[in-house]
Amino acid sequence: MSREEERQQRAIVDAPWAVPAERVAELLGVAPQAGLDPHEVAKRLREYGPNLLQEAKRVAWWTVLARQFRGLIVALLAVAAAVSFSFGDLLEGAAIGLVILINAAIGLVTELRAVRSMEALQQLTRIRIKVRRDGTLAEIPAAGAVPGDVVVLEAGDLISADLRLLNASKMQADESALTGESLPASKRSDAMPEETALADRANMLYKGTTVTRGSGEGLVVATGMATELGQIASLIEAAEEEATPLERRLDRLGRMLLWATLVIAAAIAAVGIASGKDLLLMIETSIALAVAAIPEGLPIVATLALARGMWRMAQRNAVIRRLSAVETLGAASMICTDKTGTLTENRMAVAQYVLASGQVDVSESGFRSARGPVGLEDAPLLRTALEVGALCNNAEIGEAGPSGVGDPLEVALLETARKAGVEIAELRGRFPELREEAFDPDTKRMATIQRTPDDATYVTVKGAPEAVLSACTSVLEESGPSPLDAEARGRWLGEQRAMAERGLRVLGLACKTVSDVAAPVYEALSLVGWVALADPPRSDVQDAIARCRLAGIDVVMVTGDQPATGASIAAAVGLVDTEGVEPVRGEALDRAGTLSAEEQQHLRGMPIFARVTPKQKLDLIALFQADGRVVAMTGDGVNDAPALKKADIGVAMGLRGTQVAQEAADMVLKDDAFGTIVEAVAQGRAIFDNIRRFVLYLLSCNVSEILAVAVASFAGLPLPLLPLQILFLNLVTDVFPALALGAGEGGPGIMRRPPRPPGEPIIAGRHWGLVGAYGVLIAVVVLGALLVATGPLGLSDAQGTTVAFLTLAFAQLWHVFNMRGSDSGVFRNEITRNPYVWGALAVCSILLLAAVYLPGLATVLKTVRPTPRGWALVLAASTIPWLAGGTSLALRKRRAAS
Repeated sequence: MSREEERQQRAIVDAPWAVPAERVAELLGVAPQAGLDPHEVAKRLREYGPNLLQEAKRVAWWTVLARQFRGLIVALLAVAAAVSFSFGDLLEGAAIGLVILINAAIGLVTELRAVRSMEALQQLTRIRIKVRRDGTLAEIPAAGAVPGDVVVLEAGDLISADLRLLNASKMQADESALTGESLPASKRSDAMPEETALADRANMLYKGTTVTRGSGEGLVVATGMATELGQIASLIEAAEEEATPLERRLDRLGRMLLWATLVIAAAIAAVGIASGKDLLLMIETSIALAVAAIPEGLPIVATLALARGMWRMAQRNAVIRRLSAVETLGAASMICTDKTGTLTENRMAVAQYVLASGQVDVSESGFRSARGPVGLEDAPLLRTALEVGALCNNAEIGEAGPSGVGDPLEVALLETARKAGVEIAELRGRFPELREEAFDPDTKRMATIQRTPDDATYVTVKGAPEAVLSACTSVLEESGPSPLDAEARGRWLGEQRAMAERGLRVLGLACKTVSDVAAPVYEALSLVGWVALADPPRSDVQDAIARCRLAGIDVVMVTGDQPATGASIAAAVGLVDTEGVEPVRGEALDRAGTLSAEEQQHLRGMPIFARVTPKQKLDLIALFQADGRVVAMTGDGVNDAPALKKADIGVAMGLRGTQVAQEAADMVLKDDAFGTIVEAVAQGRAIFDNIRRFVLYLLSCNVSEILAVAVASFAGLPLPLLPLQILFLNLVTDVFPALALGAGEGGPGIMRRPPRPPGEPIIAGRHWGLVGAYGVLIAVVVLGALLVATGPLGLSDAQGTTVAFLTLAFAQLWHVFNMRGSDSGVFRNEITRNPYVWGALAVCSILLLAAVYLPGLATVLKTVRPTPRGWALVLAASTIPWLAGGTSLALRKRRAAS
């Protein structure tokens, strides 16, 4: 058969839901039990292309450049240029036009870097799927799926291609993205009429939907843009991104400053003209002041600061999925964390079996009981426990080594069975699986039904100890099943509690043999025993929790595990002082809304919540949020998605988390480590501090310019700044230091202070006071230098203006050191350790020297070379705001220490 004929045959499957699954597989040229071979996969990947939707077009550089010429700021500059040209001052008009181009160039470079950073960040997370290829189960990037691939599915998986179900066990899927139906749709594998509507195709799963319950296997029938989702995507345009809260705050701040500045600039122009100053000069000066006073670089610098911070988070294994989460992180006051894989290593290993014949410990050296080493030949109950754990299992492991695909707990059961000498493939061949009762979060157990070599039905069950024990009527002993009375049940539960108190994860194992395959699964079972698995605490968690406490962040463990297990791990990681703390069981949260204020406050002070259901997690988040807390919640399962969405910051696990959880979260941890959350909070605080720092810097510099020119105009003094000098300062001392401040990594004390209130604006009341104080101080110094230069020093008005210009410029440069935290050192702090600050100061200093010594530039700016006495005045006067600010910070630090 030719390649074109093969393609035409596969194209026959245009209504795969109307064709029996076996026929679909035949048309696609694949044996479901084996999957495609590597050669066929490569051929189909070339033929159909990668399994990707058409990505949004990259933002072209010329589009970003065009954005720089929009807005009120550019309009004001254009008006200034037009006024200059209309009065015949071609040089100044051309110079202002050059300012517009330079401003656009800076905006282009910085915004383009931010856009590319955000595009690159979108590539940090890639969906992976489990497929059967060449007879083995493999985990591959979803982009590599091709038509004919057999995909193995379980609850929580995000569907990455259109699938025809081969089999399904208790499967449901959320198809609201395609159908708008809010309730999950039940799934089965039998064929349906061809005219069946998309929402009713129970034997299909579509790209972009999610498996919310059950398990099964599906055959890929369409990939990429050929999927239903791809066809929809091709008809619509990408929606505009909604402005984040931070962007809205910056926009409100900018508009407020704009109108305030326009009023001031108009007043200055009117007073200057009334006092006899040149009309053109005052109009240009007022326009230049208006332009200079507005921190038009705020959105650009803020975007760059956010993008750089997100990159730093990604390098620390925290991938931010939503920009708004960055500022929310800085206000986090509580972290609700699960236990497994976050506080612990998620390195499950079987530690112990408790059987009717006694206890068997498992270690690297083998199996031991109280009587000595144990082998399968003389321990039939141990063999049964190992076989039940291997059969009631969805994981796969290789022939050697610890690698496995599936739940780490199930992988550990398979590895232990293999360690004991059980051949997994031979066992599953001897007991072929007929069907599976998928794990149910409500009943907390799962079962598999196998055919025995003598054609009987063998049922194997595993799950939470209480759930398994409740379905058992007997206990398996070496002589056979023995009735399980109340006293025996008490003994078994006591054994389970003792293991849980040592921090072990305990599962119940049970089995039975029946003649009828349709017999109820969870009835009349024989208890095989308990299997305990160890998951040691992460070595870095204790330090991370200590950092949280120092930062005023409360940490609460929220686990579905046994209370005793949670308490043991909490004590081991330093969450509580002793193991004697009694965890709150999840049922207490069901009635949280009816509790008194005192009882609710008591619940909020508890550090451990155990046996918590997904619904109860929502109640817990609501309980904390009602108290004004900003809550970060971790999760990994599909049932955690509602809690991740409800939390202020949803944190999903990147290693063991389901795709549903990751899609619902604001942040994904690539290493599943609790310490990474703490690092992300620190970065979130640093980013917000950087934004606040450069806004404070820009505003105080701009206020100083306005005050200096305003006072000079009202007092009848020579102008300390000319229009183009104002625009030059706006480009030099505003942009470069602000960019450097936005790139800082934060001070050492960033996690030694409580979280900021979530509704606190970027510039709060105390910051406006600093803006005014610094602005007045710099303006006074500039006017003082002007008066000294034109008075005692006897310099001309042109030299006096140049001295005032340089004094203001260098005062603003040194002012960057006043942006350090009040708790940091004078010479070693977050500003002095920032290499970008030193680079910005060097560049600005060179440009300022060029402004007075470079002939062409000096002519445009109307500067003259200062005399040695003029330079001495500039250097002495410009350091006064820095020294005064440093002294004020030192006094504040001393008062805080006392």
